[in-house]
Amino acid sequence: MTLAAKPSGKGTFTGPSLLLRGLKKAFTDVQAVDGLDLEVVQGECFGLLGPNGAGKTTTIEICEGLTEADEGTVEVLGLNWATGAGELRQRIGIQLQETQFPEKLTVEETLRLFRSFFHHGIPIEESIRTSELEEKRHSRVGGLSGGQKQRLAMACALVGDPELLFLDEPTTGLDPQARRHLWDVVDQLKQGGRTIILTTHYMDEAERLCDRVAIMDHGHVIALGSPQQLIAAIGGEDIVEFAVSQGPAGAHEPVRGVVDPATLTVIPGVQSHRVDAALHQLSVSELHTTVPRIFAALAAEGLHLSEFRTHSATLEDVFVRLTGRNLRDE
Repeated sequence: MTLAAKPSGKGTFTGPSLLLRGLKKAFTDVQAVDGLDLEVVQGECFGLLGPNGAGKTTTIEICEGLTEADEGTVEVLGLNWATGAGELRQRIGIQLQETQFPEKLTVEETLRLFRSFFHHGIPIEESIRTSELEEKRHSRVGGLSGGQKQRLAMACALVGDPELLFLDEPTTGLDPQARRHLWDVVDQLKQGGRTIILTTHYMDEAERLCDRVAIMDHGHVIALGSPQQLIAAIGGEDIVEFAVSQGPAGAHEPVRGVVDPATLTVIPGVQSHRVDAALHQLSVSELHTTVPRIFAALAAEGLHLSEFRTHSATLEDVFVRLTGRNLRDE
C-alpha cells in the first residue's frame, strides 16, 4: 500500500464527501456558524479559510463529530454522526491543531496504538517513512520537537487509510523543509483520489494545495472558488504597493505625503485602491503601462516615493480585501 493508492476496504459511496445545509451553531456570546451551506466533492483538496472568529474551527469540529450543530444537515461520506459514527471513524482521518500524545510511548508504539483502532490501514513502516521519523522511531514522544510531533500527528491521521482527511493547521511549527515535504504528501493523497479538507493561515499553502477554497467570515461563506478564480475576481493581475513623502527623494527625514485617492483611481489600469498604515495598495492591470502613469501622477502632486514594490496578485490579497487586516479574538 502506498499513499497514492486508493483506500482499501472502504465503502463505495459516490456522492459528495461533505455536504452541509443550513448549518448553525451558537455559543453564549456569539453565533459562530450562521446558516452555512457547503459541498466538497470527492477527490478534491478543499481549503476552509478565515480570520480568527470566522467560524471555521467550529465548522470543522462539527464535521469531525466533535461538536454538535444546533440546526442543519451534516453529511460526511453520505453518513451522519447520529447514526453512522462507528463507520465514519473507520473512514476518516483527523489531524487537530494540537494533539496530546502519551509522552512515555515511543513514536513506533504510538503509531501501533493508533493503527489498532482501524480494521484496515497503512503499514507502520510506511507511516514512519512517510512522516520522515525513521531516526526517531524508538524515541519517546515527550522528547520530540514541536515539528516532529506535528509530523507524528499527520502519520496518526493517515494510519487508518482514510477516504476523507481533515487537516487543521497541519504545518504549524514546521520548518520550511518539513512544510514542503507535507505538501508533497498531500499531493500524493490527492493523486490517490482521497478528499482533503484543510484549514490554514498560510495563504501560499492554500494557493499551492487547494483545488477550491471557501473564505468564511462571521459564520458565513463570503467567497468560494478555485484560488485562481478568486484572485481574478479582485479585479487586477498585479498589486502595486508604495508609500510617499513630501520631502525630496533621499531626504534624511522625509515628511509623509497625502495622496487623494481620486488621483490614483482615475489612472487607466488601476482597478482598486486601499491604504493600510500609510502604505498604498493598488490592484492594476497592464503593469508595464500603469506604473509609469502612477509615477507621473505622484510627481504632478509634488510627492516622492519612499517605498515601492510590485507582485502578482495572490490569495492573500483576496483574503485581506474580503476580511480586512484587523486582528480578532477567537
